[in-house]
Order: sequence, then structure tokens, then C-alpha cells
Amino acid sequence: MPVAPAPPRNSRRVLVLILVGLAFLAGAALAVWAFPYVSRLWTPQVAAPEHVPVLGVAQRSATLAAARPMDATSQDLLDVRIRELEDRLTRITVEAQAASGNAARAEGLLVAVAARRSLDSGAPLGYVEGQLRLRFGQAQPRAVATIINAAREPVTLADLEAELDAIGPHLTGNPPDASWWTTFKNEARQMVIIRKSSTPSPLPDRAYRRAQRLLESGRVDAALVEVERLPAHDVADRWLQMARRYREARRALDLIETAAILEPRQIRTGDGAAVAQQSPLAP
Repeated sequence: MPVAPAPPRNSRRVLVLILVGLAFLAGAALAVWAFPYVSRLWTPQVAAPEHVPVLGVAQRSATLAAARPMDATSQDLLDVRIRELEDRLTRITVEAQAASGNAARAEGLLVAVAARRSLDSGAPLGYVEGQLRLRFGQAQPRAVATIINAAREPVTLADLEAELDAIGPHLTGNPPDASWWTTFKNEARQMVIIRKSSTPSPLPDRAYRRAQRLLESGRVDAALVEVERLPAHDVADRWLQMARRYREARRALDLIETAAILEPRQIRTGDGAAVAQQSPLAP
């Protein structure tokens, strides 16, 4: 009777080894997964250290300086330094005020020069009129009014020369409506003239020529005096009025220019503010 063959041992051994290996791997995986939880349970919790503020070097120095009393020498040095700073600030303020005042005076002088040019050319004042009122209205109100009125009816040097040339024949001769007695006196007066050698000739034609030369040189005041001395000066009434207006306007301009340079307090800036700084040219 034949006997059945026994199962091979090698296959069983391989199966056992496989099962043991799988069990080992499963145990290792379980150990790796459970390790953080187990270590958290067994590790004691350490409290976080409290934040302790650390003073900086500058803060510690300031604290120590505040706590340390200042000696007398240091206090004196500090007072001297403060006084020096105050004096420097005062000088800077004074210099700034002086510069502002001098600038305002220079601007005022430019306004006066612009007004003179307008009157000399017979052009309207334009914006200069407002600047005259603003800057010099309180210091020289009458001069400002004279200049503005003269600009509205301008009289130039050329106008005076042309008018004097037009009335020249009437000034040097007898008036057309003069009586025979007036004509006789004028002729007799010119026949015999007694005067010093240094005195200008009073003859009408020579006085008239002197007036013309004076006008050409811009000396309206002297020309006005010469025409007023002429026997027929009534004929020159219109010219005399024009010459007087011209003279008054130029005197007003002189006052404005002087105020721009020497006026102590009442001159104004372009914004209408008073100039507190005195003129450096003031006596």
C-alpha cells in the first residue's frame, strides 16, 4: 500500500517568515504613529519665560542723568549757552526785519520812479496809481493826490515848449488889443535901460529866449520866472498854469522819493503792512 508524501517544510517556513515580517512592520508603524502622543504625555510643560524689558543705553543714561543732580558749574554753562542762542535768534530776527524793510523801501522807490516816467511821457499811471495810494497814502497823502491829478491831465516838457513857441510873438511884441498909450510906454521903457552888468537884460525878446533855453534844459521853475517878468505875461496865462502844474507834480514826486528813502514809520509794503525798520540813511 503506497504511503502519501508529507507536505514540504520549506513552504511553511516561508509563510511563517512572511507573517512575522508583516507583524513587525505593523508594530513599527504603530510605534511611529503613537510616539508624538506618548512623548507629549510624559514630557513636563515648561512655562514661557516672562518678557523683561531691557533699557537701552540712551534711556539708561537719561534716567541716570535725571536722577543725578546737576552741579553749579554745569548749570552756569547751560545758562550761558541758552543766552547765546537767544542773542543769536534776536540778531537773526533784527536782520530779517531790516532786510524786509529795505526791500519795501526799494520797491517804493521803484514805484516813485515809475510814476515819474509816466508823468514825463504823458502816459496814464495804471497800476502805479494803486501802489502810490497803498505805499504812500499815509506818509504823503497830498503828494499822492497831486501826482494822480497831474496824471489825469498830463503836462509834459514838450507841451510847455510847444505852447511857449506858439505864444512867443505875443510875448515879445505889443498885444494886438493894446492901446496906443500902452504901446508908447512899452517902447519908451525899452529905449533906456539902466542895469548892472551881471543882471540879465529885461528886454522881452531876450527874456523870451532865456525862457526857451531854460525849458530845453528842463529848468521849468526858472523859465516860469522869466515869463512872469515879461510885460505881456497876461498872454501866457495858460502857459503859466501848465508850468505851475508841471512844477507841483515834480515837487510831489520828489516828496514821494524822499519818503521811500527816509520816511521813518508810515511807509507801507506792497501788502499794506507798515515798515517797522527805520531807513539806514535816516539821520
